[in-house]
Amino acid sequence: MIQGVRQFRDQYWERGAPGRETPAALTKQLYQLWLVGLLLKLIGSSWDVSWHFKWLRDDLAPPHLINTVGTVIVVGLTLFHTFTGYGGDKPTIRLMQVGCGIFLVALPIDIINHRVNGLDITSWSGSHALLYLGTAVMLAGAIRGWMKYFPEGNARTFGLVALWFFFLENIWFPNQHQEYGVRALQAYDSGNAEAEPILLQFAADQLGVPVGREAVVHFALPIADWVYPVWGLVAAALVLVIARRTIGRRWAATAVAGGYVAYRCLIWPLLAGIDFPKSAVPLFLILVALAIDAAHAVEMPTPAAAVLGSAAVTTVGYVGIWFQQEYLWGPPISFSSAAVTAVLLAVLWTVGDMLVHRPRAQLFASGPKLGQLR
Repeated sequence: MIQGVRQFRDQYWERGAPGRETPAALTKQLYQLWLVGLLLKLIGSSWDVSWHFKWLRDDLAPPHLINTVGTVIVVGLTLFHTFTGYGGDKPTIRLMQVGCGIFLVALPIDIINHRVNGLDITSWSGSHALLYLGTAVMLAGAIRGWMKYFPEGNARTFGLVALWFFFLENIWFPNQHQEYGVRALQAYDSGNAEAEPILLQFAADQLGVPVGREAVVHFALPIADWVYPVWGLVAAALVLVIARRTIGRRWAATAVAGGYVAYRCLIWPLLAGIDFPKSAVPLFLILVALAIDAAHAVEMPTPAAAVLGSAAVTTVGYVGIWFQQEYLWGPPISFSSAAVTAVLLAVLWTVGDMLVHRPRAQLFASGPKLGQLR
């Protein structure tokens, strides 16, 4: 392996300008490594959110270590692209650099936040938002590079679906607090609390009350009930719309959302099998994706497509959440927020389409125009 690394270094490690001609074999190796690094970050972060519903924070916890390995791979790839110019033009590499920069700046801020404030009671914090933002920007760079440089074929399509899967997971990640929180509260009410006593005591001390249901509610479900559906449906729908158009295949949005839901259905039983807390799973995202794919199946004027698509997403999203609340597990939500969700999504969808249809405007300069991929 060491010999192989040396051969790779001797062959490719040389200073070059962004956008230089890249051998097809090297392109595949680089972007496949991106998938490996992102997969490790995914596994680490999935375990991390479950870990924080059981134990107090630990900087050297196994989930953090797995996530760190993935981060090292991604940062290493960004440095390679930057130095050699292989596998990315200037905008692609700039997105990777900015994303990694935001992420690396956010890490010490998050550690300091925990040192000062102790347990971070929610995924919805400023330092965490920087981590999500950094990951989103670096993923945008990887997606752009994949579209521009990865050779045509089924592997190209599969990899693009995988990258949008990672993007959707990153956008949805903060909503997992409510998905774990609702089951944590149910477990406590049933007398089988999944959190360790030290975590329950810490949460109670932060609130200044004895250990009990009030402290558990404050720890498990501290977020306003409108946040879960408004953020989740608007953000996820916009990601799936762009994914559908950049992938350019029928049912592409459903493939991305279905992959994410399948992953969540797999990961929580595995975590539960090693005695970590369980979560609700957003099964309704598949309905949201189907609505988006259906909205692209028929040619409609831009405002009509956005309005009808937003109405469909809002309807199936809120009905799906209600169904899960009644028959499975689902976080508490404010159903009166549906109007805000529909209007906000319709406005953002319409504005996005208007920007895309401006002359020479494209989301990714090398790819087909979004409006052409119906």
